[in-house]
Amino acid sequence: MATGRLGVVETLGALNAALGPGGPVWFKETRARHLRARDFLAPRRALQARFGDGQVPERVVHAVADLQGPGVAPVLRCAPTPAGLTLQLQRSAVFERVLGAVAAYAAPAAPASPGLRVILHCPALRGAPCALRLSQLRAVLVADHLARVLQAHGVSVRLVPAVRDPHMPTFLQQLRVDWPTASERSATEALRSSALAELTPAHDREVLPPGVLGRVCLKELVEERGRTAGYDPNLDNCLVTEDLLSVLAELQEAVQRWPEDSSLGLAAAPDAGADSCMVVHVVSCEEEFQQQKLDLLWWKLDSRAPLRQKHLVCGPVKVAGAPGTLTAPEYYELRHAQVCKASALKHCGDLAQDPAWTEIFGVLSVATIKFEMLSTAPQSQLFLALADSGISTKGTKSGTFVMYNCARLATLFEGYRRSMEQGLYPAFPPVSSLDFSLLHDEGEWLLLFNSVLPFPDLLSQTAALARTALGLHITARTEMVCKFLVQLSMDFSSYYNRVHILEEPRPHLFGQMFARLQLLRAVRQVLHTGLAMLGIPPLSHI
Repeated sequence: MATGRLGVVETLGALNAALGPGGPVWFKETRARHLRARDFLAPRRALQARFGDGQVPERVVHAVADLQGPGVAPVLRCAPTPAGLTLQLQRSAVFERVLGAVAAYAAPAAPASPGLRVILHCPALRGAPCALRLSQLRAVLVADHLARVLQAHGVSVRLVPAVRDPHMPTFLQQLRVDWPTASERSATEALRSSALAELTPAHDREVLPPGVLGRVCLKELVEERGRTAGYDPNLDNCLVTEDLLSVLAELQEAVQRWPEDSSLGLAAAPDAGADSCMVVHVVSCEEEFQQQKLDLLWWKLDSRAPLRQKHLVCGPVKVAGAPGTLTAPEYYELRHAQVCKASALKHCGDLAQDPAWTEIFGVLSVATIKFEMLSTAPQSQLFLALADSGISTKGTKSGTFVMYNCARLATLFEGYRRSMEQGLYPAFPPVSSLDFSLLHDEGEWLLLFNSVLPFPDLLSQTAALARTALGLHITARTEMVCKFLVQLSMDFSSYYNRVHILEEPRPHLFGQMFARLQLLRAVRQVLHTGLAMLGIPPLSHI
């Protein structure tokens, strides 16, 4: 059996290279009706731009048909059609390669960037849960998800601030958000001295607000950094307070004292970090102006402040039919009550007081909230509908639907285990002995080609941060995992409703049954990994 992980990115790269110099032309098909005839397509119009008359030279067609290389999926045929140049893979061989090494496809393709250090700063966590707005909750969930994906790629991540409000850890635990806590503030003496030296003399009879040490002019620094970088042109000065200096001190300490037990095992050199790390401020749109002030003040007061500070600004959250004052805990309680109500209707009884269901309701509530908050690109405006119509397992776009199908997979494998213990089925044979040519249902190829095969590349795209991009702002594709898991669940649900997996206990049916179970093992592993990137534990039943 051939070894090495197959990759969509590697296959597309080889296909485009086979066409000769020029931009990318090929794309991967995803729709079931197209996958009946082809797996990749180079559209006719793009070929006309490349080859003039659109006629692909015969030698190029042969080169594509004979394509080989590291990570390149084996090709069955390549042929010109009215739609363009089409390519179909050797599907049995692809099934064998992928399902024979499932673990390689349920993990990131490669480290995102060796040696990269990232500080994720989420200012929303400096307050109490009762003051947390929905737009701030969105920023918290984006930061938590991004941290998990980066760490899965071997990136060393530090999370700032350490939570100090006594009620916040409990609320974050409800949300399955992993965030550090602390009881003491960072020392501010050095920054305080720098700030006092930079204070602008007060105007005649100017009375500063209580707790304000003075005013620092930022206008020159804005001009130096360049407004084209994205700084607000209205930034002119900053009122310096002890609280503000405490925020800067914690960021300064995070940069300069990297823990030795970080994910890459990097030593915590006293002055290491400023040039070797990137600070990403994950903020709501309402917090951005104040965060820009903080960035500039940090540069003004600390000569070792990181040169790479980026802002990941989360768009506003609009709620239909609810007051704009809805807080994050109120939102959680609303979704939790709706989950309990939906379960009571489904199971014909109130299960909210049943300890066995307490954990399930908590997980379903978190899944509902995270899929709502993270399925839209973080930079875009998010619209929330508070009605409970999206809580049902019958919907296909919600976190509840994903968890329902997660439980269906668990039930399937539990059913096989019980039947095996009863002697109805034999033990699962070695994967190398399975005949994957028995997988010929279009739903089986859809699950492998759209879910299992591209999953490592999807994780890599989610973890990609434009470290060298110009300007203040940065984008992140934190919506990709949620959208992927919803589509995977839809494809699995369609397949599961149509195809009987656990066959009658007749030996001549076992070959296809085990091939299907191995495919669904891969689907389950991918699903569990995707949920782990969101901080959502899998469920065995709902």
